[in-house]
Amino acid sequence: MKFCAVICEYNPFHNGHKYQFEQIRKLSGCDKILCLMSGNFTQRGEIAVLHKNIRARHAVECGADVVLELPASFAVSPAEIFAGGALHLLSAIPEVQTLAFGCESGTKEDFLKAARATLSEDKQFKTALKDNMKDGTSYVKARTQTVLSFNSDIDEALLTSPNNILGVEYCRAILSSGAKIEPLPIPRVGGGYADTALLKNFSSATALRAALASPDKKTVKLLKANLPATVLRDLANYREPPFKQAAMCALLTGEPEQVMKCPDCSEGLENRLRGMAKSNPSYDAALGKVVSKRYTLSRLRRILSQNFLGIERKDVRTYLEAPLYCKVLAVSRKDMPEILGALNRGKYPVIMRKSDAGSLRKDALACFETDVRANELYGILTGVHTNEYESMIV
Repeated sequence: MKFCAVICEYNPFHNGHKYQFEQIRKLSGCDKILCLMSGNFTQRGEIAVLHKNIRARHAVECGADVVLELPASFAVSPAEIFAGGALHLLSAIPEVQTLAFGCESGTKEDFLKAARATLSEDKQFKTALKDNMKDGTSYVKARTQTVLSFNSDIDEALLTSPNNILGVEYCRAILSSGAKIEPLPIPRVGGGYADTALLKNFSSATALRAALASPDKKTVKLLKANLPATVLRDLANYREPPFKQAAMCALLTGEPEQVMKCPDCSEGLENRLRGMAKSNPSYDAALGKVVSKRYTLSRLRRILSQNFLGIERKDVRTYLEAPLYCKVLAVSRKDMPEILGALNRGKYPVIMRKSDAGSLRKDALACFETDVRANELYGILTGVHTNEYESMIV
């Protein structure tokens, strides 16, 4: 059996994701689609609009064969760790032969070339990188400027467009890990990653989340056109949970030293965030006072999420090297024996029930306990309480 993997969030699952499944079936030559999906908190530092089990069920109902959970410690981390953690799990499954991802432009060769360039950081490169950060530019943007200055033949869009940036990170992780996985970039259709405008039928998840937060007659009609019926039904009674307030409470009641341990926190950001939170009780207002060229809004949101979930930098780095687990969120009933057989041939134990989790030790157990804590906190905020240990058979 050959799997084509997709690293995803499905927050929420929409027509563009369904289109990607269709293209994977057509282009990958693989037998099954395996999704590695963020749990209840996302890489932008936000709480998911629907519980991870529900989002996983949507993926299987709309064309995936199995959905695994990307541990929270990776899912709420910067792009390099998000991608590295995902490849750490996928490379442990021999049947994963292809990794598909959405992109704005570029071929497989383009992405691999750009990834190799970003991995070649000699003394001269590091000096130029440091110079490019002197004016307050973020590390990611400064690295992009430096790579382009040393590699004039690389298309700038590969390092500056949102989906392309993640695609390059995936390829970096493939090359760094030595994984025998072929990248498969698939051009996006419709709205871009961060587009806020609702389109006729291929809007971005960003636009769809904004529409859910303040629906009216027009947006409800467009939501129906953009979302599969099964997703629309589960979003019918959506109410934004009080996550922002909870994250602010965690920021102000905890010690600065704890915030400092978060993967995205550096340069005294813990003090700036806490200081602004004290004078600006609103989550959005406080972050708006700290955001800058160097500190993006997504990074600041992640710090608050990491602090809320108790995710620490040293632990995440350990998990990137440690034997972990494959937590099944949902699987197709029709092919379940074959799929589980393939997963069980991998390096890491497969978790589908509580007794499976009992075999975890040390680092894997600590990583899994963070997932459990994230699930419990999500339940408190949303009122959606589920059995963390049970997988969905669709």
